[in-house]
Amino acid sequence: MGAHREVPAGTGSGSDPEADEARHTLVRNIVARGGLTDPAWRAAFEEVERHLFVPYYYVHGIGGYERLWGEDPDPVRRRRWLRGVYGDEALATRMRDGELISSSSQPSLMALMLEALEVRDGHTVLEIGTGPGYNAALLSHRLGDAAVTSVDLDPEITESARTHLAAAGYRPTIVTGDGARGCPQRAPYDRIIATCTLPSVPSAWPEQCTPGALILAPVATGLVLLEVRATAYGPRAEGHFLHTPAYFVPLRGASPLPEPIARPGGVPRRAIGDELFRFLLTLTAGSLDPHEALSLWEREERPQRERYGVTVADGRQWAWLDDPEGPYTWPLGG
Repeated sequence: MGAHREVPAGTGSGSDPEADEARHTLVRNIVARGGLTDPAWRAAFEEVERHLFVPYYYVHGIGGYERLWGEDPDPVRRRRWLRGVYGDEALATRMRDGELISSSSQPSLMALMLEALEVRDGHTVLEIGTGPGYNAALLSHRLGDAAVTSVDLDPEITESARTHLAAAGYRPTIVTGDGARGCPQRAPYDRIIATCTLPSVPSAWPEQCTPGALILAPVATGLVLLEVRATAYGPRAEGHFLHTPAYFVPLRGASPLPEPIARPGGVPRRAIGDELFRFLLTLTAGSLDPHEALSLWEREERPQRERYGVTVADGRQWAWLDDPEGPYTWPLGG
């Protein structure tokens, strides 16, 4: 259910009562909204200290971004930093030339994703998108350091994550590399989880999975959960989207994501304002024009995310509504 770890001096439960109380409050709030039903994941969120992974982050301020950090000499600003760390919000942790390149995901969304993975003792997990290392720490708490591999393209991000993880007492394998290629030297994996948005699911991932493995990845503005099965023609990964919307930093090195959706002429404002219709527009970009998408959306009575899915097989992949071999299918690029 958990893994033994050695906690460096100066860290661990009780080292900062204000942070401890803020962390426990965050967990209680997630539980109150129906999250963290698995006791093992609740224990991980109770015990892994997020503030060790987010020593600073950026918020929108007057004239640009403002940096909040835990060593600020101003106690008011330090309290703002700590409240933000243990708020249920995504945090911008790394900027480059005004562009967000890494973040710490919203804790309640992380909890939902980790529970959706359905990990069991003995499973190995590949994480795509290391970020500050907080998610890798949660995985290590649940499964043990040796079971967790995390990949990120940016050496500054991976080195920083190693430092944060070591300070918290965790030592999973952190690899600097192209997440779209997975990490074949550590394969096979029982679970793959991505924390960055993808235009499609890289074909290397199912190939590095055990039969029956699960892949959870942000595609379009949703989270698709695929089960990997062995076939005579190679692995086939297939599954539905979860109910929740999800917005992450794009996977760097992957094909570009669709451009932000403007309001096409003749498409009602109410449709463009509907998050589920925008999801369909993003999922079918390049295959359906907005008017075709609107016609489908209305004909099918505004389908929820769970009716859509993705299949990766035979060197190609496609999105679909209700049935992977049915009348509504669209190729995914990337």
